[in-house]
Amino acid sequence: MKLLVIDVQKGITDERLFEYESFIKNTANLIETARKNGVEVIYVVHDDGPGSGFTKGCEDFEIADQIAPVENEKIYTKTINSSFGNSEFAEYLKQTGEKELMITGLQTNFCIDATIKSAFERGYKVIVPAGTNSTFDNDYMDAETTYRYYNEMMWPKRFAECVSIEKAAAMLKKYSG
Repeated sequence: MKLLVIDVQKGITDERLFEYESFIKNTANLIETARKNGVEVIYVVHDDGPGSGFTKGCEDFEIADQIAPVENEKIYTKTINSSFGNSEFAEYLKQTGEKELMITGLQTNFCIDATIKSAFERGYKVIVPAGTNSTFDNDYMDAETTYRYYNEMMWPKRFAECVSIEKAAAMLKKYSG
């Protein structure tokens, strides 16, 4: 199993997110559990391109301090919603032979949804821990409704196994030693 942490970048990681505090806490706890149990943590960041303010070299582009990578953890940059849009990332996963991905990060209705569906289409077993993805209000739904729509209706029994944070931690612990 690999733990993916997608787009938890300074420019969008703040109190505007649905359940912001618990999202950060849950995600940080899963990262720590993965590290302690030898599960590789892989970060993916989104680059909107020069002049956007959300590109390499800009403060908003940087990974949020609360879940920052440690030395030797891989960081891939993407320019489209799906993490699989980065061919180096897709090739790395293919080379490892990994078939299980635990997916966390931002935003539920954009890059998390696209990555989950792309992973599913490539034959990966996808695990989505409760409370480890989030989003903002939008013109059509508030953030809570958007979160619940994907986590409770769209992904389960279709594209991913949506599990409690406790079950996710137990799944990571089984890889220990």
